[in-house]
Amino acid sequence: QNSMVLSAAIFITLVGLIIYLHFVKIDQESLLVIGSLGIQVTSSYASGKESTTFIEMGQVKDVVINEAIHMQKVIYYLCILLQDPEDPQGVSEVVPLFQSSKPRLDCLIEVYKSCQEILEQTKTAPQPS
Repeated sequence: QNSMVLSAAIFITLVGLIIYLHFVKIDQESLLVIGSLGIQVTSSYASGKESTTFIEMGQVKDVVINEAIHMQKVIYYLCILLQDPEDPQGVSEVVPLFQSSKPRLDCLIEVYKSCQEILEQTKTAPQPS
């Protein structure tokens, strides 16, 4: 009977580990910004599975670096502010980026500057009629 309990515990542990690797453990995160189309956020899990989210450029109000206090430490993260369809000056949603990898502030600043350059080019480009 002890060996049966031990076998069940090992089996449950293995199933839990597989579920963790497939659905939770993010191995890599990437951000692709194309001024004329939008922003693509891709997360690659340890199991090889990929999750991709696309945000149209018309929905993007701005990209900002936000800060939060976590466990007596200040952490910084990049966010996309989505424009509120009813109020052009308002924000409908805040989409945090790089939640799993938590890059340092100097890395976030480089990504932020690149995103702002692309957003500025998009705003100054003539709009098709």
